[in-house]
Amino acid sequence: MDGLYKAARTVLLGTAQCLVLLLVMGASAQANTIVRVSTTFGDFSLELFDTATPVTVQNFLNYVNRGAYNGSYFHRLERNFVLQGGGYRFITPSGIATIPTDPPIVNEFGESNVRGTVAMAKVGGNPDSATSQWFVNLADNSANLDAQNGGFTVFGRVLGDGMVVLDRINALDVYSLTGTQQTALPLYNLGTSSSLTAANLVSMNLEVVQRYSSALNVFESTSGLLTLTVDGGEAIGRYSLNLSLIEEQPSIKFRLNPDSMVLLAINPIGSAQFLSANNQLLVPSLELNMNGDVSMISNVVLQLDDADSWTFTLKSYDQ
Repeated sequence: MDGLYKAARTVLLGTAQCLVLLLVMGASAQANTIVRVSTTFGDFSLELFDTATPVTVQNFLNYVNRGAYNGSYFHRLERNFVLQGGGYRFITPSGIATIPTDPPIVNEFGESNVRGTVAMAKVGGNPDSATSQWFVNLADNSANLDAQNGGFTVFGRVLGDGMVVLDRINALDVYSLTGTQQTALPLYNLGTSSSLTAANLVSMNLEVVQRYSSALNVFESTSGLLTLTVDGGEAIGRYSLNLSLIEEQPSIKFRLNPDSMVLLAINPIGSAQFLSANNQLLVPSLELNMNGDVSMISNVVLQLDDADSWTFTLKSYDQ
């Protein structure tokens, strides 16, 4: 079978022949780790410098892989300088929570802090103090950040047109959050309410992906991850989210990962639609990544079977 069925079956069947093929192809296409960052104002992807900064990259991936950054938000915006995150999550209904940190890591400064690079935040006067917090350079900050505190370790860069998303966030107003160290917090959609909610924060979700893609909707056979941008209408709202392939035969099923949901402040063209009238998720265009073999299918229909676990079954699609 072709398309999504073929991609999903490759994961589910796991034959020795397919495994050997995947290993050979993976070895020949070995590249730096790619992390997709889904935010309130759109998605962007990071290429990590695995070889140049191995300790820093592994530290960052430790947080990503255990979901520590899911539900986190950008807590510091110094306009035209840096946008910083990795320090806090917003948990409903309890509110702001600090992300637990691993031990500090050694400084690996080498690459310059130019626009579009990603670096680790750290404590002043201590080069080897980086833990969970990281930032994107919104401008060329090399003259400043390369020369202080042992140099700020650049461990990745923004890919493609991802800086368009960062520039949207850069234009937001900032606020000081009473009783915290968050004195340059980017917020939106405040209205007249004095209460801070998740809908006011620039939230994010981070996932390791096989390859860089600017497509809104992507399925990767290697991980079984289905990344979507979904418009659920006024009652539900718009979200960036992902679902995981369930290893179950004969039907092809996906389960929503609730921690991946990021409420969107934008309405991208090409979003999937969730129709509450028949509980169907309609994906107009979906990129399939078959371990580097990329193709497109359209008019994908996923049927919600279990609202408690948010499990969907693939019903149909067009080549």
